[in-house]
Amino acid sequence: MAIRKSSSSPGASHRVPSRSAPLDGRLAVEFANTAHPSAGNQDPLRSWDGLLAFLSGTGVISAERFRNLLEWEHASAPAIQQLLQAAVRLRTAVREALLAVAGGGTTRESFISPINEILAITEGHDELMYEAGNWQLKFRAREESLEWLLAAIARSAAEIIAEGSRAPLRRCANPACGLLIYDTSRTRRRRWCSMALCGNRSKVAAFARRHHPSSSSQA
Repeated sequence: MAIRKSSSSPGASHRVPSRSAPLDGRLAVEFANTAHPSAGNQDPLRSWDGLLAFLSGTGVISAERFRNLLEWEHASAPAIQQLLQAAVRLRTAVREALLAVAGGGTTRESFISPINEILAITEGHDELMYEAGNWQLKFRAREESLEWLLAAIARSAAEIIAEGSRAPLRRCANPACGLLIYDTSRTRRRRWCSMALCGNRSKVAAFARRHHPSSSSQA
């Protein structure tokens, strides 16, 4: 997928997304959760700036790289559309594979193939980087084509899949939510994607059931 940089500046200014704390602690889980309606935001894979905002917000690319890549939208439109399509395929595969891991089932090879495709076409190296007060091992892809933007996601997914039943991966306990959680808590007993959202809603619903029984139960 050949790419070339535009010589013109973007027509409108773009605010660099702020770095947010991961919902789940793992990049692949964060990526998979963007497909679920409960994520509450517009699908980032519908546009180039949406994908870049996700990658910047999760620390895959720097603020400077975010601004530079925005300029490629018109000059490299065909390549970008191909990348967005590849990103959607990768997300579907990653989400289904992680759901299988979370449910203790067998991960189908059809879910693994799109992940392996990205791993196969992106070259790079591991590198220690100091983040959040700790040294962390990060994969740095060689930037020869736009697929390098998906390399860290595919690598993250592969690591979780390889963990198998040892991965502290589960779905949010709210049946109406369904977001995936990679539980890095000390007790490994986390139930909710967010205590402020699903956790509190569950508590409110339980309180209502206890203190406002239905008319049928009173009969």
